[in-house]
Amino acid sequence: MKFQIEDVTVYFPYDHIYPEQYAYMLELKRALDAKGHCLLEMPTGTGKTIALLSLITSYVLSKPHNPVKLIYCTRTVHEMEKTLAELKLLHNYQTTHLGDRSKILAVGLSSRKNLCVNPRVLAAENRDSVDAGCRRLTASWVRAAAAANPNLPTCEFFEEYERAGSSAVLPPGVYTLQDLRAYGKKKGWCPYFLARHMVQFANVVVYSYQYLLDPKVAGIISKEMQRESVVVFDEAHNIDNVCIEALSVSVRRQTLEGARRNLNKMRQEIEKFKATDAGRLRAEYNRLVEGLAQRGNLALTDTWLSNPALPDDILKEAVPGNIRRAEHFVHVLRRLVQYLEGRLETENVEKEGPVAFVSSLNTHAGIDQKTLKFCYDRLHSLMLTLEITDTDEFLHIQTICDFATLVGTYTRGFSIIIEPFDERMPHIPDPVLQLSCHDASLAIKPVFDRFQSVVITSGTLSPIDLYPRLLNFHPVVSRSFKMSLTRDCICPMVLTRGSDQLPVSTKFDMRSDKGVVRNYGRLLVEMASIVPDGIVCFFVSYSYMDGIVNSWNENGLLKDIMQHKLVFIETQDVVETTLALDNYRKACDCGRGAIFFSVARGKVAEGIDFDRHYGRLVIMFGVPFQYTLSKILLARLEYLRDTFQIKEGDFLTFDALRQAAQCVGRVIRSKADYGMMIFADKRYSRHDKRSKLPGWILSHLRDSHLNLSTDMALHIAREFLRKMAQPYDKAGGSSSKTLLSQEDVEKMSDGNFNEMLY
Repeated sequence: MKFQIEDVTVYFPYDHIYPEQYAYMLELKRALDAKGHCLLEMPTGTGKTIALLSLITSYVLSKPHNPVKLIYCTRTVHEMEKTLAELKLLHNYQTTHLGDRSKILAVGLSSRKNLCVNPRVLAAENRDSVDAGCRRLTASWVRAAAAANPNLPTCEFFEEYERAGSSAVLPPGVYTLQDLRAYGKKKGWCPYFLARHMVQFANVVVYSYQYLLDPKVAGIISKEMQRESVVVFDEAHNIDNVCIEALSVSVRRQTLEGARRNLNKMRQEIEKFKATDAGRLRAEYNRLVEGLAQRGNLALTDTWLSNPALPDDILKEAVPGNIRRAEHFVHVLRRLVQYLEGRLETENVEKEGPVAFVSSLNTHAGIDQKTLKFCYDRLHSLMLTLEITDTDEFLHIQTICDFATLVGTYTRGFSIIIEPFDERMPHIPDPVLQLSCHDASLAIKPVFDRFQSVVITSGTLSPIDLYPRLLNFHPVVSRSFKMSLTRDCICPMVLTRGSDQLPVSTKFDMRSDKGVVRNYGRLLVEMASIVPDGIVCFFVSYSYMDGIVNSWNENGLLKDIMQHKLVFIETQDVVETTLALDNYRKACDCGRGAIFFSVARGKVAEGIDFDRHYGRLVIMFGVPFQYTLSKILLARLEYLRDTFQIKEGDFLTFDALRQAAQCVGRVIRSKADYGMMIFADKRYSRHDKRSKLPGWILSHLRDSHLNLSTDMALHIAREFLRKMAQPYDKAGGSSSKTLLSQEDVEKMSDGNFNEMLY
């Protein structure tokens, strides 16, 4: 369908549109017109992705004089592929209406592991090994040596791509990762470097969060992006955690041992070069006197991860004299490693800020802040000079230099925390030194400053006013949408006690109580006997899930559950979990029915959809708070309180309930779907906890469902399932429409649109 939103003609590839999609487009257009940032919460299963893509691509078509680039960030490769498939459908629709005028180039970009087509390189098992395998065949010095000696192996795909030169371009179209690999094989070109090259010319780029938020990756991939870009972070409820992880570093004993091995290897290489090619080391020294800004002249294959922290003005400074010579730099790194080893010998937990740490390092090892700042780039320069291709073997020393640069650059928003052992296993010494970032706004600030519009959107952004404080920005539009439904297809319930009227909770002092464990088990047995097909259960942690499943096994409850449905369990092993999920789906498909045990904050809770019969009921056992004794969490809470005036309790509750909402939201993936949600913990009945759930869940949570026992929940579930089995009108009656045709949209003025939606 085709309709007008103010001065923009929107091309939407379906015959009907949901009212909330239309409202979402209105708000999004407002943000684009204002050239500002926006926060939009839209319920799961209401077509968020296609609404975003339709509006932004149509907006660009309506304003050809100032082309805007769309940068769409997803969390997983699976989501990236889904987004590109939607875009392909939309692009085909726009092309049938507008012909060649609507042609765009849309590219998905991922790591070499997902794009490489060279079987020799792909044989490696992990991402770092694939990257190193690629570098072994494509580094400029390897190719120069191969030109003189044809017997040396190179990558035929990269060589073909280089030979094609400026003619190596992608024709207009939408390319998923699969399409890029197929096109690369057909032409004999390397899909990874082709995609990297085309990113700067593409109208739409779809890639992972890290490519914008992690400064090491963004420095190479995203530095060319124009200011006139719209950046979309989809499923962005955890964006603050992604920002924090991008700037945090952990150092263990194994890291330091590996770094020592790396330094020994480097010393040998330097000695070898001194004997055979001293001119290279001298040339590097002269270059470092002029400054570090030589990065722009590197061959494409030699670019390494960019600096984790440095602004461009520092790169133009001369490198400190004490690390210009290669052997001096290696000696400085040895002293740094030795100092860190000494710090790990502690028997008590230690916590200090970057300023105190750098001052202590200067006193004991004679390494000052400016030297630390340049470690990462100096290491990069040295590895190029020494022609090192096995980058996966040098990850340890990279981690140390990453740590050094961050600690030398930032004076606030970080803590250095040294723990002699894991608190959960105090008898096993496992010291770890963590540079922990507490301020999510540090990583995302360059994105807000650089691009004209940043859209943060997800199904769970409640309470929406906390995100601007956490990320330190001012959105021009901040809005939460409700779901327009013809029937109440969501049935949330708060279960506070078992059939024996004993309260249930995963509070620390109650979680191992036999009564609570028994009541949780009885609830599952009863529900398994009446709910058809699939049930998904989320626990607060792996250890709690292991403990409770063991208890159920001992007292025979697991046997009772298995009589109704098969049980599958998520583990920390990805392969095992994938296999369990496949078999869970098979059991649901063949009518046997199944129950899937999963963990909040796990892989399944974040990325797997249990739509239709795969999830008719989801039970959240407990409130998924973070481990509140964690030293890192405590340091972050203190920082949030002092800097952003966010109370500890508010943040912990917000964080736990966004995880709970994310878990239960897995069961509704479209409006034709239906499912029940049981929050099994007495704490959910408190208003201060409950009110932080998204509006689209709260609007279906009746007062009569707030304080239920197992038998009452059972009665409500029976009634709900009976009601859902009746036929219904998908478009909605005359009173409120939930599917709008083209005529409906054309008829609507702003005033009566709101009446139709609410």
